[in-house]
Amino acid sequence: MRMYRKTVLDNGLRIVSEEIHHVRSVSIGIWVRCGSRDEDRFTNGTAHFIEHMLFKGTGTRSAYDIASAIDSIGGIVNAYTGKEITSFYMKVPDYHLCRAIEILSDIFNNSLFDPSEIEKEKSVILQEICMIEDTPDEYVYDFFGEIFWNGHPLGLPVLGSRETVSNLDRNGLLGFFNDKYRADHIVVAATGNLKHDDLVKQVENAFSGLKGGGNGVRSKAPTASSRIGVLGRDLEQVHLIMGTLGPSFTDPSRYSAYLMNAVLGGSMSSRLFQEIREKRGLAYSVHSYIVPYEEVGKFGVYVGMSEDKVKDVIGIVLSELDRIRTEYISDKELHTAKEQIKGNFLLGMESTDSRMTRLAKNEIYFGRHFSPEETVENIEAVTREKIRTLAQNLLGSATLSAAAVGRISEEDIVLEPFGHGGLAE
Repeated sequence: MRMYRKTVLDNGLRIVSEEIHHVRSVSIGIWVRCGSRDEDRFTNGTAHFIEHMLFKGTGTRSAYDIASAIDSIGGIVNAYTGKEITSFYMKVPDYHLCRAIEILSDIFNNSLFDPSEIEKEKSVILQEICMIEDTPDEYVYDFFGEIFWNGHPLGLPVLGSRETVSNLDRNGLLGFFNDKYRADHIVVAATGNLKHDDLVKQVENAFSGLKGGGNGVRSKAPTASSRIGVLGRDLEQVHLIMGTLGPSFTDPSRYSAYLMNAVLGGSMSSRLFQEIREKRGLAYSVHSYIVPYEEVGKFGVYVGMSEDKVKDVIGIVLSELDRIRTEYISDKELHTAKEQIKGNFLLGMESTDSRMTRLAKNEIYFGRHFSPEETVENIEAVTREKIRTLAQNLLGSATLSAAAVGRISEEDIVLEPFGHGGLAE
């Protein structure tokens, strides 16, 4: 039996849980409505730096003590910073839930932000930035975001830049933390063999002193236009992303978008994979993706190829985008896409950490829980007509953009006259 419940504490902190009594694990996380989108070009990288610092020592635990405490209960801990959300979470045997809450609350409420640790962590994060920059098939995603969002905070890299990270100090980190990491910006989500009432008592005891309020105002939704950016590097491959606007996290058309993405480039049987890799051998890696945000989203296609294949690959991508705008997908493609999306979703629901993540994001973006059955119903409700309408609305030329890293120039990327009923000869 599974049971979803929600409690809001007096300070505004929300607790959501799903009781699953046939498992022996509990996944629990602190989810903060804050990410790199809440920074500016001077503070970029702050949220990610704070994520690191919360594991660097509290008033009663050193960094080693924190790691040892987690290991001593057989726990798995992780954290990540995104564009709009930062999360700190653990997965533990059910009988260690109380200890997990104590550890998470200690690092969240009592971290020291020791100046010597800040300086050491700067070196670590600068190395992390260098690692991404040395990995062009990863770096091109940051580069595309910068090009596509054109100065909006959504285009800032989560890690920050060498300059901004080097300039961060204790006062800036603490000021950002105290302003953004407030109780009413936080969801504590837990899934597994637990009892909600017991969970609430423990979380309330650990976080009742956390203040609400603070600055929850975000930058306005971004506007996008068609842009091209190229970063010249002496590489064996060209790493290319072509993309445009997608649905937001709450847009009802998101289910149609997930299925459209599955048909275009979401798997090995997708149109782009089959046409570019299997039939023509033009690239090893090719896929499409959708990233939803609070008020807007992004759809993109990534391809890594040799420089002499760029023109052919761009032509195929544009042709497939145009085809899904102007023609209905087949019944077979629709059925396959639905089974793929449902299967991935339902398999993910087998783990308590995936369910915990879903609980938290649904609470942050929707303020409510979606049952797995409701999600499957929404997937099944998508029709060929809905996918074509969505493609016509999204995949026009007005916001189609491209970013590339490699031995290439902007003149090598031609996106027009896409979106006007056909492609140039």
